[in-house]
Amino acid sequence: MTAYPFQPEVPAKKDVPASPGRLWKRIPLDRRTEAAAAFWEDEEGAEQQAEALLAIASHFHFRLKTTRALPVERKVRYLASLPGLSDAVAGRILVAYHLRHRRPMLAAFLEALGIAHDNGVLSGEELTPPDPARLAEAAAGLRAAFPKEDVELYFQTLLVQDPETWGGLAPLLEDEGPQAPES
Repeated sequence: MTAYPFQPEVPAKKDVPASPGRLWKRIPLDRRTEAAAAFWEDEEGAEQQAEALLAIASHFHFRLKTTRALPVERKVRYLASLPGLSDAVAGRILVAYHLRHRRPMLAAFLEALGIAHDNGVLSGEELTPPDPARLAEAAAGLRAAFPKEDVELYFQTLLVQDPETWGGLAPLLEDEGPQAPES
């Protein structure tokens, strides 16, 4: 069972989703499609991929055997179009997306904060919340170097994945860009 439903409220001046599943619903379809493609290529997400196959089979009334045999392109399209996902699957999709398509941004942010990483992937050490001033400086640097939509999605992903460590990002979120309607 996932702990996401029991996460503490994130103090924010902006509307920060309470979970990865709710964040997923806000992402525009084209970005969800790109993220779903990264998810199916992710070698470390087998458990969540199995759960996603079940969700696709259930939603579209397919047999699981049929769903497993689908070409990746159709799995991507079906997954991106699902009206909702579990927090475990949505969280894994968001991680796969950022590691596949936004790794330089992740590395730049962690580098600016002085957090040990391997090309954008956190090292195994325990994280503590970054100093607010340093966090604000790193966020400003990221916004200057990368597209706003990418930075905002990354910050929201960090907030829903680990609000205790990244809660300082909530007041730094800018006005939200185009979003998919929340259902």
